[in-house]
Amino acid sequence: MATASTFLCKLILIAQKVIAVWYSAYPTSIQKETLMKTKLFVSAILLVILLSACEKDHQVTVVTAAKEAPADTPVTTSTDTEKPSRLDIYAEVGLTADLNHLNDKQKQMISLLIDAGKITDDIFWQQVWGDKDGLLNTIADPKVRRFAFYNYGPWDRLAADQPFIESHGPRPPGARFYPQDMSKAEFEAWPQEGKDEQYSVVARGLDGGLILIPYRIAFKSQINDIAELLIRASALAEDQEFAAYLKMRAEALKTDDYQASDMAWMEMKNNPIELVIGPIETYQDALYGYRAAFETFVLIKDQSWSERLARFAKYMPELQRGLPVDDAYKAEMPGSDADLNAYDLVYCAGDCNSGAKTIAINLPNDEEVQMAKGTRRLQIKNSMLAKFNQILMPLSTELIAEDQRQHITFDAFFGNTMFHEVAHGLGVKTTLDGTGTVRQALKEHASALEEGKADILGLYMVQKLREMGEISEGELMDNYVTFLAGIFRSVRFGASSAHGRANMIRFNYFSEAGAFSRDPISGKYRVNVADFEFAVKALSNDLLVLQGNGDYDKVAAFVAQMGNVSAQLQTDLNRLDALSIPVDIVYQQGKEVLGL
Repeated sequence: MATASTFLCKLILIAQKVIAVWYSAYPTSIQKETLMKTKLFVSAILLVILLSACEKDHQVTVVTAAKEAPADTPVTTSTDTEKPSRLDIYAEVGLTADLNHLNDKQKQMISLLIDAGKITDDIFWQQVWGDKDGLLNTIADPKVRRFAFYNYGPWDRLAADQPFIESHGPRPPGARFYPQDMSKAEFEAWPQEGKDEQYSVVARGLDGGLILIPYRIAFKSQINDIAELLIRASALAEDQEFAAYLKMRAEALKTDDYQASDMAWMEMKNNPIELVIGPIETYQDALYGYRAAFETFVLIKDQSWSERLARFAKYMPELQRGLPVDDAYKAEMPGSDADLNAYDLVYCAGDCNSGAKTIAINLPNDEEVQMAKGTRRLQIKNSMLAKFNQILMPLSTELIAEDQRQHITFDAFFGNTMFHEVAHGLGVKTTLDGTGTVRQALKEHASALEEGKADILGLYMVQKLREMGEISEGELMDNYVTFLAGIFRSVRFGASSAHGRANMIRFNYFSEAGAFSRDPISGKYRVNVADFEFAVKALSNDLLVLQGNGDYDKVAAFVAQMGNVSAQLQTDLNRLDALSIPVDIVYQQGKEVLGL
């Protein structure tokens, strides 16, 4: 493909010839000197344009795909295949919260927890890329450098992890949790006990064989620094349960044994400041879905909103019994003392800060803790509101039928998101054949199926709680239409995201079931209520059965069949890109933003 600079070089020559021909027609009135000045003037203008084009042709600095380039050896290349608009898919949001009700000790504690979070961010960079500065310092273009910073590497997390810098190949599915030259066959033939555990790195030993390195050793220096900060923060905590949790979490980081601190976290009820820290989710391990990545959330509880939510947890056993699936797939009984609370996020780092930003949390992931204590569901209200205003509402104007658009409300968005997190506690955690957990059986597909289950069962819960009279705000149609709009929001996260794959599956499943229809002229979608409600029950059943059976091959085939974006859907998503509707948000955050 010819570049702009090549084209303009040809244009200069053509322009000079045209000028010469034009002047040759009037030899008596125009002198040769005038002809020469005119040619030089036109050439100079075109030359300025040419130099500008050349600069644009060479504006991105990249590093090699196979190895991290040294910081002092930037490489320049063409961006003919680059789409500059991808660099602007995020809307920047100032991550602020009202701290006026906190005392000086609490503010000092938040400052220490932010410091701890910054260290988990450094560990996360090592888990998914390597030397952060070794990458960022070799990128000359500030927009590309910023995009790499947001994505924690040279791969676009919201575009199936495609490299956005030319010289980089695909993202390794195992990130840096495994040797880059390790095959699945080698790993599966490796007779190592605990090789599927969450808190270790697989590396090569001196003899070239595979070895396990626990996180407490692989990241020893950073973990010791985090633990020290947590101990210092515990001395400032006025809530004694929270102080005890901080000490236990510090010990957990140093031992890779998190269960006791998870139990303690579930027993806290009155702490106004919340902390989630450590290796938590396994999304980054796309090879097996085994290994957990480091992250941090620092949050402040919204007491008034939390009181509105507290009453729903007690209905978990009843909702489990009513699931639209055979009894064998709902035999496990979730804890009924789970927490539902609303928070404002004041700082996040690591896994939760990469790609699509989390707006709700359901933890712990430990299946034994879930059965004993339930889970805590944290709704991140300020992040949720930012996404609703900056993404969901503009998106809905373009894609949702006008006569149904009034049903898109923040209360419905908040409720759908909240019950998504609650629904993680429903269904089964171990396969029906008793061989292990669903997560272990379904490997890299476990997260996508679990997110899909939570989405659809969350809507089932809304239906049931409205029937019981426990939800009276708005109407059920609000939840349905907002849910449909939410599919378009989340499907834009791409195939590399468990949430994105879950939404692709649901969109295609609902489309086949006639749950919504698309006007071929306006390109807008509407909910078909009867078919929509049928699809909710049918997909709930299918996902619960797939999880309970733990049939990896069947799940892989299901994801391959249903987890793709159709040509029509892609066309509609391109309309959103053309309107510059953000795909997601990024945070301007830290102590200065908070005024600490």
